[in-house]
Amino acid sequence: MQPAPQPRPEDERPFVVPCADLTPAAPLRWLRLGWQDFKREPGLSLMFGGVIVVVSVGVSALAWWLGRFALLATLLSGFVFIAPLLAVGLYCVSRELGAGRKPALRHSFTLARRVMGQAGVFALAQLVILLLWSRAGMMINVFFPAEAGDAASLIEFLAIGSAVGSIFAAVTFATAAFSLPMIADRDVDMITACISSVNAVLRNKITMLCWAALIALLTAVGFATAFLGLAIIMPWLAYAAWHAYRETLDASAWPRM
Repeated sequence: MQPAPQPRPEDERPFVVPCADLTPAAPLRWLRLGWQDFKREPGLSLMFGGVIVVVSVGVSALAWWLGRFALLATLLSGFVFIAPLLAVGLYCVSRELGAGRKPALRHSFTLARRVMGQAGVFALAQLVILLLWSRAGMMINVFFPAEAGDAASLIEFLAIGSAVGSIFAAVTFATAAFSLPMIADRDVDMITACISSVNAVLRNKITMLCWAALIALLTAVGFATAFLGLAIIMPWLAYAAWHAYRETLDASAWPRM
């Protein structure tokens, strides 16, 4: 009789990555740690931030030139969703700093190539959510039109639209909060990373609500400064998100990238 096969290490891993219990003050700590990373690598950070500003201005200019304000809003919303993909290279900066190494642009490119497949799955999922959100907005406009001069219909339209939009925003935030930093750190599939991210968000609702509010506030500041503030804010948020992941998820069962 042949001996029973030994279990593989991956068979012993949990389906969901264990997560810590966070306090509401944790997001401020993440921002502080992220700012320290920014100050340690200002040149590389501003280079990534500059790319984000150029993309933002280009998308907005295109929508303005086409004269479609709805398209502008959709594209900007899509940018907010896709922005975490641009942060993969920045996660590498925080990762290198945490390991005591000097970050370099080539390291970020190498990491981006290695996670390109998983990041593509994430981008596709976010694109589906964005399209569904856009379609939901159109349906709300059809069934609950805001009549000119009718304050009641306008309030109803805004209330229903905000409620529906918050659902899509919550789903996007929950899946993106820790998943992308995790695939930039560990050899893990995107499904596991997203489920683990959602689980961690649900386990720490108050803390993550504070974190989402801070992200929305800082992003709004970046847009309000004619996009220029994004050159600083987006790298800062990416570094903070990295520290949030490191503090929240225990992914030691998966091999490092």
